[in-house]
Amino acid sequence: MRRREFITVLGSVAVAWPLLARAQQLERMRRIGVLVNFAEDDPDAQAQNLAFLQGLQELGWTDGRNVRIDTRWTAGDPARARKYAAELVALEPDVVLAEGTTVLGLLLETTRRVPIVFVQVTDPVGGGFVASLALPGGNATGFTQFEYSMSGKWLELLKEISPRVTRAAVLRNPTITSGVGQFGAVQSVAPSLGVELRPVDVRDANLIDREVAAFAGVSNGGLIVTSSGLTNLHRELIIRLAAQHKLPAVYSNRSFVTAGGLMSYGPNLVDLYRRAAGYVDRILKGEKPADLPVQAPTKFDLVINLKTAKALGLTVPPSLLARADETIE
Repeated sequence: MRRREFITVLGSVAVAWPLLARAQQLERMRRIGVLVNFAEDDPDAQAQNLAFLQGLQELGWTDGRNVRIDTRWTAGDPARARKYAAELVALEPDVVLAEGTTVLGLLLETTRRVPIVFVQVTDPVGGGFVASLALPGGNATGFTQFEYSMSGKWLELLKEISPRVTRAAVLRNPTITSGVGQFGAVQSVAPSLGVELRPVDVRDANLIDREVAAFAGVSNGGLIVTSSGLTNLHRELIIRLAAQHKLPAVYSNRSFVTAGGLMSYGPNLVDLYRRAAGYVDRILKGEKPADLPVQAPTKFDLVINLKTAKALGLTVPPSLLARADETIE
């Protein structure tokens, strides 16, 4: 090869090398941890996880090609959640998706370095997880479940579907800020609706069973089931007790209604998981959680189980049916 040709080839390689190196860097395998506070066979949790994976794929991330996704399912067990939080952090992921307040708290106890995107967290500021919604300031950001004021809507819906209700047991976790906040919001509307409230602690199954049975001993009662990891953990028990004692109940999310509960009003969780994929994508591309504002839900669903309403002897008002986003026969 003549000297001039050699210099030309060398120059081409010199130009191409940074481009090749950059392409290889962009295509390197990234790692995402996912910690879910549900059982793996939970159909609603599966739908939410699928929405997250589809959202990632639409943004160019495919499991096994340019990203590895490690998912752990806690089935609502705090001990398992603590173990899996440590396990995922030890894998040194680029980012972790955290579902729920309990899971987020355990992850932040484990690491203040690994970026975290959370979903289904009611009060991230009150829980001490972020400095503010606009500027989270730490290694976590994500999507809130709803504002406390929305909790009053549950009592309004309970009165609408069952006007006879003058007493409501509110199942909540009093040890977390969101449990206190949700109950306070329900309290704020109770006098105007003529409803007496009774808080029920959901820390264990036996306590829930005793408290609901005692409450049901007096007529004209109903249930409001707030959002928490513990209410999700005891979902089947709560739904069974509501049916057993003929108590109309309003829940915080759709999964209770698909499992046989009467009615729910809350954010569209599938949409939140899809939006969470966008934040994970931005973090993988170099942005920091501290700079990404915590976002609120934009879609809310009213879901009614007509079969359960019939079993309770309730006639769903046409105005309520017209507003329902989904009815289950």
